[in-house]
Amino acid sequence: MAESLDVLVVAPHPDDAELGMGGAILKMLDAGLEVGILDLTSGEPTPHGSLEIRAAETEAATRVLGVPWRDNLGLPNRSLEATLENRRQLAEVFRLTRPQHIYAPYWVDAHPDHLAATELVDAARFWSKLSKTDMRGEPWHPKRIYNYYCVHLKMAANPAFVLDISDVWPQKRAAIECYHSQFIQGREHLQPSFIEQLEVEAAYWGKTIGVRYGEPFTSREPIGLQQLSQLI
Repeated sequence: MAESLDVLVVAPHPDDAELGMGGAILKMLDAGLEVGILDLTSGEPTPHGSLEIRAAETEAATRVLGVPWRDNLGLPNRSLEATLENRRQLAEVFRLTRPQHIYAPYWVDAHPDHLAATELVDAARFWSKLSKTDMRGEPWHPKRIYNYYCVHLKMAANPAFVLDISDVWPQKRAAIECYHSQFIQGREHLQPSFIEQLEVEAAYWGKTIGVRYGEPFTSREPIGLQQLSQLI
């Protein structure tokens, strides 16, 4: 297991990290940060996928992103719950990988797995700092949790900040296209295509900050800046 990550992205299913913050992952890696992805479930079954297909697609997308560490907690897809045992397993990952920052799904969603994932992250962050426990690893408390948008609601997001991903959009798109069984197969009739819709969405967020493409993020806690020059 990886040690001392700068950032750990927690995703309910393989493909959520790419959809919600593939651009941010690429930019953090370009900046020299140690970034890992933890998928909580296999994401299967799906209409056109299988365990083998999804695993191969995830491996391909991980190569496109260039993420050096990715793991899967093996929790049940479609019935993910914020149980004490699942909280313990996730807290142990936090204690062993020791991330400074954690990224989790936005806390409002129609998908029960996404809601459970965010609840698990919040609770496991607290548990990971506990002493006098038989959990693996040493006590650790990640500094911050940020939330990315990968939601199943037709909602108007109100993010805390938008990241310029214009320079890495082609690579993010390529990573998403690796999930052929999820976003291309069976969707050939859609006009615009699913991928084209994602590009329109990214262009919308880019427009809000005066760039070509963007990704929105938020946080339950205030976001601090050391210099106002960090604002664009």
